[in-house]
Amino acid sequence: MMATGANAIDESRKSWEPLLDLATREVFEMMLGTQLKSMEGADDPPTDVTSMVGLAGQLCGMVSLRCTRKLAALMASKMLGTDPDAMGPEAADACGEVCNMVAGNFKNKIAGLNDGCMLSVPTVVTGSDYKLRSLSDSPSLEVKLELDRMPIIVSLEIHS
Repeated sequence: MMATGANAIDESRKSWEPLLDLATREVFEMMLGTQLKSMEGADDPPTDVTSMVGLAGQLCGMVSLRCTRKLAALMASKMLGTDPDAMGPEAADACGEVCNMVAGNFKNKIAGLNDGCMLSVPTVVTGSDYKLRSLSDSPSLEVKLELDRMPIIVSLEIHS
């Protein structure tokens, strides 16, 4: 018997974490010309830039990417070919765009989602004094990576 609805999503989720990891690594390699490493340690390091992209349609939820301002500036500099110290608002824009590309790459890796799932415009929050609460009804998937010893935490929250 084939799982349907929320049960199908729960069954599929088991294979999605490696796809989220792969999608993130591919975006950083293709768009930024850099390779990510698995993050050492289990604790969440401090981050102060969070970008979010909503998912709607056959899969509803949110992909988020958290990093430091320093890493957001490095991402922008790699995308624009400029000095990371010269980055201003472009750093947040780059972080949002990278999150958007990761979300798009991830959904394209899941059979049947390419046309059945739409992405929102990225939203970026800077600072660390906030709490993010999602209406997700299942535990989030999380991938922890690093670039130049700076953390990148990508999460997928699903609402069935």
